[in-house]
Amino acid sequence: MSNGEARVTAFDLTGRVAIITGGNQGIGLGIAQGLAGAGATVVIAGRRAEANAQAARQIEAAGGRAIAIEADVEQEASCRALCARTVERVGRLDILVNNAGIARRKQPQDLTRAEWQAVIDVNLTGAFSCAQAAYLEMMKVGGGKVINIGSMLSIFGVAYAVAYAASKGGIVQMTKAMASAWAKDNIQVNAILPGWIDTELTKSAREQVPGLHERILARTPAGRWGRPDDFAGIAVFLASAASDFVTGAAIPVDGGYSSQG
Repeated sequence: MSNGEARVTAFDLTGRVAIITGGNQGIGLGIAQGLAGAGATVVIAGRRAEANAQAARQIEAAGGRAIAIEADVEQEASCRALCARTVERVGRLDILVNNAGIARRKQPQDLTRAEWQAVIDVNLTGAFSCAQAAYLEMMKVGGGKVINIGSMLSIFGVAYAVAYAASKGGIVQMTKAMASAWAKDNIQVNAILPGWIDTELTKSAREQVPGLHERILARTPAGRWGRPDDFAGIAVFLASAASDFVTGAAIPVDGGYSSQG
C-alpha cells in the first residue's frame, strides 16, 4: 500500500455508523453530510421527525446513506432508545456526535431557574446521557468515537448567555473526563468548539444583540462567519482512524477568532 492509499484509508468511514443529535440543520447537518461523504451511514436524530426525515433525504440524494430517528436528548430513556434503535436498524454504532443544543439569551439576574435547567438538561446532561448509552453499543464493536460540540463560550464569557456558557464549559471538562475513562476501551472522546457560525441559532442572536455581526467580523481573521460545511473535515478526522491517538482534545473551528487577544 502506498502512502497515499494509507492516508485515504485512515479517513475512510465505510461500514461505520454515526448518530448526530440535532443533525437536521446547521452544524449538525454539515457534520452529517461530511460523515456520509466519507462513507458512514448517518443517523439523523432530533425532536422534529419531519425535519429529520428531510435531512436524511437530502443526504441520500447526494449519494450518502442516512436514516432518521426521532429522539429527545432531554430524556434519558430516549437517549438509550436512540442507540438501541440505531443498532436494530443498521446493525452497529461506531460514532456519536453530541450536537443537540438550545440557548436562552438573558442577563444572569433575569434568567429563571427553569430556563437555566432547560439549557443544562439539553446541552450537557443530554450529551452525557447519549454518550453513556452509546458506550454500551461501542463496547460491542471494539471501540468508537464520541464528538462533543462545545462553543466559543466554552472559552469566553458573554453577559447574555450564562446558562449556555456553563453548559458548553462543562462539555469540555466532560470530554476530558470521558476521554480519560474510556481510553482503555478504545473509545476516543474529543470536542469541537465552533466559532460564530451562520445558523438559525446565531441568526436570532444577531437579531437580539445589537452590533454582534460587526464585532464578530472585526475579531475574526478569516473575515467571515463560519458555515455548517466548515465542520465536515474536522468531523471526519475525529470520527476516523486518523485520530486514533487523539483524545481529550477541544479543537476550535472559528476562523481564528480564539487566537485574538
